[in-house]
Amino acid sequence: MQKRLRMIASFLLCGIFLLAIAAELFTPYSYAQQFREFPNAAPSELHPLGTDGLGRDLFSRLLYGTRVSLVLAPAAALLSTLIAGALGGAAGLLGGWCERAILAIADLSLASPLLFVLIALRAMLPLNVAPLVSVIATFLILGLLGWPSSLRVIWAATRSIRNSDFLLLARSTGCGPVRLIFRQIFPNLRPALFAQFWVSIPVFILTEATLSMLGLGVSEPMPSWGNLLRGLEDFSAVSSNPGRFAPLVMLTLVVICFQIILPSQEDLG
Repeated sequence: MQKRLRMIASFLLCGIFLLAIAAELFTPYSYAQQFREFPNAAPSELHPLGTDGLGRDLFSRLLYGTRVSLVLAPAAALLSTLIAGALGGAAGLLGGWCERAILAIADLSLASPLLFVLIALRAMLPLNVAPLVSVIATFLILGLLGWPSSLRVIWAATRSIRNSDFLLLARSTGCGPVRLIFRQIFPNLRPALFAQFWVSIPVFILTEATLSMLGLGVSEPMPSWGNLLRGLEDFSAVSSNPGRFAPLVMLTLVVICFQIILPSQEDLG
């Protein structure tokens, strides 16, 4: 049963990703194109999910917003996992004051709620930045601040192999710390790194959505799931057009799929 669920979730994720990447093939409209004569229009043949308050096609914005969110979150997860791998590997391998300093920094970061720190840092940046700049800024903030939760897992895995035979052999042949980390430690930490990367993706998807809902993530007119969800604030528009719930349904479905196909210990070998 679990295997079948994971297969279904994998197909759904692949289908959603391909739909978003090939958005131009499924909709004739740009995400910023406005139909001023049809604001807050109900679903129709021309606009399957209706339009928003500016007359922009909601189906087009959903596809392009899915592309932004599904590219942004894995990119931020990759950056944070690489940082956690480098710092956790160094802490577990070197020990001593280096280990204590890295773990202290990680503990200090974990003591501060990530979302509040993200909001504070993003609020310090100009709000009227170009859409592409807002995407890059959101990606960098998420990636650079999201590593502490993964670091201790990587550190514990590194400590478990710190005194292994293959590392003792590598040290005896004159391998330095940097070479040990990238040529010996990282390959053996691949299962843990992959698991942390996969776990981080839905976390960053939800975090980006929260930031964008608050107006501190991806900026208009570029869509993302977060700023699309801001359309749910207009109760009258939502009651007349249930298509506005589509971003919420898509977000929930993707996060659930990621959780279902999360690799287990047996899969990671």
